[in-house]
Amino acid sequence: MNGAQFHRGPDGQGAFQDKENLVSLAMRRLAILDIEGGAQPKVSSDGRFAIVYNGEIFNAPELRQELKSQGVTFTSDHSDTEVLFRLLQLEGVRCLSKLNGMFSFALWDSKEREVILARDRFGIKPLHYFKSSNRLVFSSEIKSILSLPFVDSSLDLNSVSDYFSLLYVPGESTIYKKIKRVPPGCYLKFSLDRFDLVIKKYWSMSFQPTEGLTRVDWCEAVRNGLNGAVKRWAWSDVPVALSLSGGLDSSAIAGLMASQGLKPKSFSLGFSGDEDKDWNELPLAKQVAEKWGLDHEEIFLDPGSLLDELPLMVSALDEPYGGGLPSWFVFQAISKQYKVAITGTGGDELFGNYGKWRQLEAKWLGRFGKRNAQSIGIQSFSRKMFDKYYYAPDSQKRLLFSDESFSARETSKFLKDKFDEAVGRGAGTVRDAHAIMDIETQLADEFLLMTDRFSMAHSLEARTPFLDNEFVEVVSSIPSEVRTSPHDLKGLLRHAVAPVLPTELLNAPKRGFVIPLGKWLRNELAEMVGEYLDKEKLKRQGIFDSEFVGARVLEHQCGKMDHTHLLWPLLMFQIWQLR
Repeated sequence: MNGAQFHRGPDGQGAFQDKENLVSLAMRRLAILDIEGGAQPKVSSDGRFAIVYNGEIFNAPELRQELKSQGVTFTSDHSDTEVLFRLLQLEGVRCLSKLNGMFSFALWDSKEREVILARDRFGIKPLHYFKSSNRLVFSSEIKSILSLPFVDSSLDLNSVSDYFSLLYVPGESTIYKKIKRVPPGCYLKFSLDRFDLVIKKYWSMSFQPTEGLTRVDWCEAVRNGLNGAVKRWAWSDVPVALSLSGGLDSSAIAGLMASQGLKPKSFSLGFSGDEDKDWNELPLAKQVAEKWGLDHEEIFLDPGSLLDELPLMVSALDEPYGGGLPSWFVFQAISKQYKVAITGTGGDELFGNYGKWRQLEAKWLGRFGKRNAQSIGIQSFSRKMFDKYYYAPDSQKRLLFSDESFSARETSKFLKDKFDEAVGRGAGTVRDAHAIMDIETQLADEFLLMTDRFSMAHSLEARTPFLDNEFVEVVSSIPSEVRTSPHDLKGLLRHAVAPVLPTELLNAPKRGFVIPLGKWLRNELAEMVGEYLDKEKLKRQGIFDSEFVGARVLEHQCGKMDHTHLLWPLLMFQIWQLR
C-alpha cells in the first residue's frame, strides 16, 4: 500500500505495527517543514498513541506556544506533526476545530483500542477507507486500497450516473461501491472491540452576515484577511512557487506575496496554437509578473501533449474525471524545481460561485420580492440551474445505459438535497445556499480532488490560501448582496485587492482555461473516440447502449450536432475503465 503512493512522498517512508492488536500504519514523506525532525509515524513516549499525517497546519506556531504555556515539551524545533500529535493526546477530537490548514490523519489509541481518521474542513487533503466484516483499510489514494487482494472493486452505479452529470463523483461515495471517502470537516472513529465505525462532523460551512459595515469596511476586511492567509500558507522550509493563471484569484495572491517581500517564481499555461489564442490568459499573467518583478515561466499546451499524458492523468485520479486537465502541466513544470506551489483554488466558490444561482434568485425575486432560499422546488432547481449548468441531464442518462431497468438516483435531486441542507443550516439567501452547495460538492469533490492528485502525482504540495480558516470566517460574515452581485460576481474581491493588481486586470472578463473539446473530439481526439467508443467494445462492457452512443458519435463527428457534453465524459470514463 505504501509503495503505491510513492509519488506522494519520495523523501522518505515510515511504518508502525502494533502486532498484538493487528494494527499497522505507514506513510510516505514529502519533506517541507522540519526537514530533519519531521519523520513519521510518530509514537508517544508511553506507546499508547501513534499517528500518520498528511498536510500542513499553518497555525502550528501559535498552537505550539499555547501548548508550551500549559507545560507541554517538544522534541522537534517546529514540526507541525508534533503539534497535532500533542493536541490530539491532550484534547482528542475536540482540537480539530482549532486546526487551520489542510490535513488528513490516522491516530491509533491502543488503550481505547480505536482508530480516529480525520480530514480538514474543506477536504483539501484526501482520505479514503474500506470496511469489511473484520478489517478497516484507509489511505490517501484509492489505488493504495485497491492494491489489497480482498478489496471489493465493483462499481457504484449511482456514482457512475452522477459522474455523467457532473464530470466527477460527488459526496461520501467513490466510483467503487465498497470504498468511501471521509467527508470534509469530519472525523471517523473505528472501534476494534465492536468493529463498528461512527462518522461525525466537526465543522460545516455557514454564512452569518454582520450588518452595519460599509462596502469600504468590507474591502479592507477582505484585503487584510487574504493578506494574513497568504502569509500563513506560504510558511515553508523550502522555496514556494506560484501557479499564476492570469485570473483575479491567483493574481491577487501574487500581489500580496510580493508586497510582503516574497517573490515566488510564477508559472502560467497557455495554448500553443494561434487559433486558440482567445482562450489564453498568458498576457494578463505576464503583466502581473512584470508588475512585481517575478521570475515568470510560460508553459504551452498542444493537443499532442494532452494525448500523450492522458493515461498518466487518469491513473493519478483513480476515478473517472472529465473536468479541467491543464493543471497537470502546470504542476508538472513546477515540480521540476519546487516542492510547494500556491494556487487560487477556492476564490470562485467564496465570491459568486460562477453565478449559477442567478436564474434561481431572479425567479424567486420576481414572485416574492425576497432573496429567501426556502421552498424552491426541485423542478425549478433542475430547469433553472441543473440542466443549464451541468452536463448529461437525468433524462438523457436513462438512454445512455444499456440496462433499461437501471434506475440510479437523480443527480439533480442529490444537489437539491445539498441546497436544502444549507438552507436548514441557516443559509437564508439563494446566493448563500448555492455557495455552500458548491463548496461541499464541486469544490471538495472536483477542484480540490484534481488539485491534490495532479500536484501529488508530481510530488508537489499545492496550497490554497483562499480556504484559510480566518479568511473564510471574514467572507462568511459578509452579507450576500455585498459579497457578490448578479452583474459583477467578484466586484468586492476585485476592489479589495485592486492596489496589488495591474490596471488591465481590473476590468478583464473572467475567461478561465477551457480546452476546445468539441473541436478536438472531431479532430485531434477522433482516433481515441473511435478506439474507446467502438460499438463492439461497448457491447462487451455491457454498461452503455452501444447504438445510442454510436449515433451520438456520428452526429458529432459530421458536425450535425454538438454532443461534447456526453462524448467527452464518456471518453474519459472509458479511458479510466479500460486502462
